[in-house]
Amino acid sequence: MRGFMRNAFAMIELEMRRLKHDRTELYSRAVQPILWIAVFGPIMGSVRAIPTGGIPYTDYITPGALIQSTTFVSIFYGLTIVWERESGILKKLLVAPASRYSIVIGRAMASGVRAIFQALIIIPVALLMGVRFTPSVLNFILALLVIFVSSGGFAATSILVASFMKTRERFMGIGQALTMPLFFASNALYPVAMMPEIMQWIAHFNPMSYVVDAVRSLMITGNLANLPIDLAAIFIFDAVMFVVASINFRRIIE
Repeated sequence: MRGFMRNAFAMIELEMRRLKHDRTELYSRAVQPILWIAVFGPIMGSVRAIPTGGIPYTDYITPGALIQSTTFVSIFYGLTIVWERESGILKKLLVAPASRYSIVIGRAMASGVRAIFQALIIIPVALLMGVRFTPSVLNFILALLVIFVSSGGFAATSILVASFMKTRERFMGIGQALTMPLFFASNALYPVAMMPEIMQWIAHFNPMSYVVDAVRSLMITGNLANLPIDLAAIFIFDAVMFVVASINFRRIIE
């Protein structure tokens, strides 16, 4: 267990060093969620066609825009894996005295570090736009932990996709095809009750729905009644993706 944790934290440390030297991607990825909050939110809020339970629409979609951004970062984390396969770095990792599980989980959770920094860029902008967060430091910390943990599951999904996609171009297409359906088939922009019946069914199996609901309850509404269910769904999703991605990890260099 000690070796497992050491290997996992080594991957996280590597990601922090990358961020220290190049933060361009963080800033560029923040543009889209800022546009959701600054433009789409006020426009749709003025229409008043979407029931949000008395919450201003911009406040309502802020967690969804935040999670969409961090999920996008995590889903495309597999591009790094594809590049490392092409450069031969992955072969060196696989011959090192480290288990596949520690490598995959460490790389996946490293994307959570990137997601946290992404969130810390977007949240101040949301405050400037007048979004009212719950005045609880504990809730804020828990929300960041939810983002960190859930990003690991989405990054593991990305690693799984990378094990089948041998080129960065193919991976880009699959990554885009995953991100947008996850976003629009969740409760990020509208309540699940507004969706057609088949979309509601999909939303209940969509991990992003539970992540958004958890972050929204912690940051915006303060209603934590569904939080245990949300956390359970997130941990199950992470566990399944960690196992499946670890099993298929060696396929990347074949």
